Amino acid sequence: MLMEHIRLFDVPKTYKGDKRAAAVLVAAGSFARMNGIPKQLHEIDGMPVIAHTISAFEQAEHIREIVLVARQQDIQAFCNICRQYGFKKVIAVTEGGQTRQQSVIKGVEILSSSPYIAIHDGARPLIRPQKIDEVVEAAWRFDAAAAAVLVKDTVKIADDDGFIMHTPERSRLWFVQTPQVFETQLFLHAIETASAKNYDFTDDCQLVENIGHKIFLVKSDYDNIKITTPDDIAYVKSIIKAKNVRG
Repeated sequence: MLMEHIRLFDVPKTYKGDKRAAAVLVAAGSFARMNGIPKQLHEIDGMPVIAHTISAFEQAEHIREIVLVARQQDIQAFCNICRQYGFKKVIAVTEGGQTRQQSVIKGVEILSSSPYIAIHDGARPLIRPQKIDEVVEAAWRFDAAAAAVLVKDTVKIADDDGFIMHTPERSRLWFVQTPQVFETQLFLHAIETASAKNYDFTDDCQLVENIGHKIFLVKSDYDNIKITTPDDIAYVKSIIKAKNVRG
């Protein structure tokens, strides 16, 4: 019998005025660009990638609980990692869907009634706890916020034949990262609207954009990269090594 999810801890207690977010860490990808390497289980600096990511959310003051979304074959391994490192905020590990949006929905379904939902890529292990808290705080003010960095290079818009059509103003261009944090009822409404129209987005902000709500961009760090290729693993290792040397 295949496991759909494993619950590790009961939902943490809340207190009056508790505005902490519940986090969904999405780690159910196929690793198509990783030559078969399960990137979330690859060890960096003695810890699996997913453990680095969970650790940041464990330390973030504005996160109250975490649900991991994984491939079915990785569920037990993720549970073992949570127990090995003593993570207390991870309440469950659940199986992902066929697309990112479906995986996010599966994670959201297990969360408790937290007033805010934070979505993050499990393969972004260099996110800092302080940055997570900044994005949550921005969501308190604007109901929707996302980590992002300004584009450094000039971007060109090309036609179907590869010829430049025009050059957008670089000062207005951002690379959007995660976490992306939303007021819960707003996000649930966005999911319902997209599902009703059979829309399937690759970015969580698109769900909320689709219902016409503005999203505030929180200036993030350029090293908050998503591991998608073996070269990215080498890059993340070099950053962690440099940070360890600097102390």
